[in-house]
Amino acid sequence: MSSKPISGCGVVLLGGTAGVGLEAASQFAEQGARVLLLGRNAERGAAACAAVKARVPSADVGFVKVDATDPADAVRAEAECRERLGAIDVIVTSTGPSEPPRLMHNIPIQSVRPLIEEIMLPPLHLIHAALPAMRKQKSGSIVVVASDAGKIPTPGETLVGSAMGAILMYCKAAALEVKRENVRINLLTPSLISGTPGAALIFNEPFSAKMFEKASAMAHLGVADAADQAAMILYLAGPAAKRMTGQAISINGGISIA
Repeated sequence: MSSKPISGCGVVLLGGTAGVGLEAASQFAEQGARVLLLGRNAERGAAACAAVKARVPSADVGFVKVDATDPADAVRAEAECRERLGAIDVIVTSTGPSEPPRLMHNIPIQSVRPLIEEIMLPPLHLIHAALPAMRKQKSGSIVVVASDAGKIPTPGETLVGSAMGAILMYCKAAALEVKRENVRINLLTPSLISGTPGAALIFNEPFSAKMFEKASAMAHLGVADAADQAAMILYLAGPAAKRMTGQAISINGGISIA
């Protein structure tokens, strides 16, 4: 049921090999959950599992290779995870763009579709693949890490914002559809997250670095880090949030209010 403690959960994390996903994997492991990390690179997967084990020696953690932009591969990976865990109680998706924010006129038209698809499709495919089993078992919690760009129009984030906005609406509408089966879907919509590969990507490009330096100055409560986001992921996944669904929560130090 939705009140199941984290310690008894089988948890799947798409994008769990770095950043927020990896931190969340470690926090889940610290609470005794069985954890499977999903990603495209087996070497990164092995390194991420080793990092979780180094932090939590008793961790029950493994890796499943998947390209979740491919619907068939997402279906296969979900079935493999369910078989290995017995049941999937929690799904976390924490994937994002491979390129930094750019003004629209600097993006070739040929790049529009692949950039949107790489952001939008992985969480949608995995959720779509997982919902039939969650509905059948009458329980499940899904937490999607999206972005404030899906809420607030921002120069340089035309495509990112479009893809993230689609993710937000998909999850909110799906949350209404599956609430009768005791399945919950919530989102995190961060802005800048310090110390992550995404932050490094942003600050290696002059335009996005300047944009996020201005944003950082607005974070009067401090720029959020991966641990801040992961703590909220565990809250949303666990019994304390058993009556929450369809919510999009921003932990951004005060950069924006939406």
